Amino acid sequence: PGMAQEAAPVLLVFLTRLVSSTWHEGSGYYTAESHTNEVYVEEPPPEPALDYRRVPQWCATLNIHRGEATCYSPQGGSYRSSLGTRCELSCARGYRLVGRSAVQCLPSRHWSGMAYCRQIRCHVLPAVLRGSYVCSAGVQMDSRCDYTCLPGYQLEGDRSRTCMEDGRWSGSEPVCVDIEPPKIRCPDSRERIAEPGKLTATVYWDPPRVKDSADGVIKRVMLRGPEPGSEFPEGEHIIRYTAYDQAYNRASCKFRIRVQVRRCPVLKPPQHGYLSCTSDSNNYGATCEYLCDGGYERQGTSLRVCQSTQQWTGSQPLCAPMQINTAVNSAASLLDQFYEKRRLLVVSAPDAANRYYKMQISMLQQATCGLDLRHVTIIELVGQPPHEVGRIREHQLPVGIMEELRQFLHLTRSHFNMVLLDKAGTDRERYILPISPDELFDFIDTYLLSEQEAAQRAQSGGDPCD
Repeated sequence: PGMAQEAAPVLLVFLTRLVSSTWHEGSGYYTAESHTNEVYVEEPPPEPALDYRRVPQWCATLNIHRGEATCYSPQGGSYRSSLGTRCELSCARGYRLVGRSAVQCLPSRHWSGMAYCRQIRCHVLPAVLRGSYVCSAGVQMDSRCDYTCLPGYQLEGDRSRTCMEDGRWSGSEPVCVDIEPPKIRCPDSRERIAEPGKLTATVYWDPPRVKDSADGVIKRVMLRGPEPGSEFPEGEHIIRYTAYDQAYNRASCKFRIRVQVRRCPVLKPPQHGYLSCTSDSNNYGATCEYLCDGGYERQGTSLRVCQSTQQWTGSQPLCAPMQINTAVNSAASLLDQFYEKRRLLVVSAPDAANRYYKMQISMLQQATCGLDLRHVTIIELVGQPPHEVGRIREHQLPVGIMEELRQFLHLTRSHFNMVLLDKAGTDRERYILPISPDELFDFIDTYLLSEQEAAQRAQSGGDPCD
């Protein structure tokens, strides 16, 4: 004290910054400084008039917005802001401490640091292609965002994400993928009747209806089976379509086409005859012709047609033994009876004792089956007038008819000769020497058979005379 009294007074100048009172949001700190610049004489401090060890409010009271200060004072629990008090700072859930986590009350009556509580927020989630999300509390902590996809797409990955305490979202970003196949609908199954005279039906249909549930884009549609407008044979046929979307998901559909052939009862060939039919013999529109074997002629309807009612027109004819009328006025009338029915082999000889004649007739008598099979009738003209004889089997020919035949066919009585006429009455071959039946049959089979006869011969599968 003595030294202080003897010393000259000291002039101290304090230049104080002009600041305004400041509030740090969420920090709980209020700072207040002088608003004036003052010049004053500092006097030596007297004996401590204030025992700061006993002052409970040495530093400002801590008030942390959205937070809490837990303090420990050397002076005891009631001295929460006395000199030397240490406070640990924390924030409420959903907030993060920014600044010092612990402060101490200093002799300068200020706390050793500053801190405040900032709300925990996550970043805004990116948009999801072909999808969306809805959050319960925006980007705040504990906010839950649920993802959904547009119709036709399916979510792959986390269905929801939560904003966590570290400011990051849980999980990972999901994606919306197109895994749903397109929708395809085929035309209805259908049944068609085969066209007349055919075993097939032409069938048309519209393309399938295809729709993609996602983006509506169909990449391609493939057909397995015939195109619309094709001819379908008798029976059931399956047509399949397959559609692909842009993600190559596929869907298929199918429908059936049934072609029915209307058929009449199977016709039986007549006794001593056979049938020649078009198409499949008994289908709708088929035509069957009745033909008779050699030596027989048809009596009744020649053609019958299978109708859509599955019934035949007309009735079945008969093959009756051919009736030869020799009581005619001319050779032409005689030959007309054989027109388109029989072939004629006219044998001429000077007399019945002619060796060529005897040889030829003997061979022909042994080949009766082959002659009937080939529709051949033999006419014999033998001898000289007035003892000339003409016959067809057991039928005798008038003298006038015999003479007309010789003149018409240019046959001489002086030596053996033969002429072969086809079913149209045309002279097809002449012989001056006897021929074997095999030679005669080869010529007929090679040159004179009609298409119907050839088909019948092939259908029989061999020579029935063997």
